[in-house]
Amino acid sequence: MRYLLYIQILLMVACNDGEKAAPQTDSIAKKESELINLRDQYPDSAVITEELAQYYRDNGNYGSAIATINKALDRDSTNARLWDIKGILHIENGDSALSLKALERSVAIYPQPDVVISLGILYAQTKNASALAVADELIVADKAKAEKEALFIKGLYYSAIGDKNKALGFFDQCLSISYSFMEAYREKAITLYDLGKYKEAIVVLDKATTVQNNFDEGYYYKGRCYEKLKDVPKAIEAYQMALMYDPNYLEAKDALGKLGVTY
Repeated sequence: MRYLLYIQILLMVACNDGEKAAPQTDSIAKKESELINLRDQYPDSAVITEELAQYYRDNGNYGSAIATINKALDRDSTNARLWDIKGILHIENGDSALSLKALERSVAIYPQPDVVISLGILYAQTKNASALAVADELIVADKAKAEKEALFIKGLYYSAIGDKNKALGFFDQCLSISYSFMEAYREKAITLYDLGKYKEAIVVLDKATTVQNNFDEGYYYKGRCYEKLKDVPKAIEAYQMALMYDPNYLEAKDALGKLGVTY
């Protein structure tokens, strides 16, 4: 799965432009101070807590974002949403173990279907067989209406443990339920790529980008397949298409750079 790109604020202070840079720094510090004061004044406000955590997240300060959520959880450890947010922050910060613990707590308090799905996906990606149990629970839970997501979780799990052919079967079932399930197209193509079936993967990705022509990941993985087939011009074209729809797609930029193309 593709990770979210971190948003960072870079404060570039040139020697001859110090006076212009200072207001920007002061503005950032002022915003943080205002949010902290509001949080301290209204410690039970979930909205303010989340806004402060989001502020830190947007600035790439995951330590402070997590600390903000932890402080709120010290006041109310039964808030399922806060545990969910903590899980998201940990996974974006590269700690899947702590993310799992947080998501497990969230689901134990209140099994919101979208959080259960997130937990199942993370189990699958970490080769944890609990993914299958979560998927089965989603299938029988009428309220969740998440059969395709459950099958997707199973596909991810079997792909992660190396049973690629079994994984393909589950991704096909996903697509038979919803032909517009883009993540299933992507994971099916990646699985075929892992099996060395590059032409078959391209067929899958062609269908995906026909269904959704701005599917940037579809073009990126087409580029990967074309590279394996030694078709550099088509690989370049595919990477450029990915960047047309997502100019910040770092992997596509890196791939082009390795092919001697600047973007």
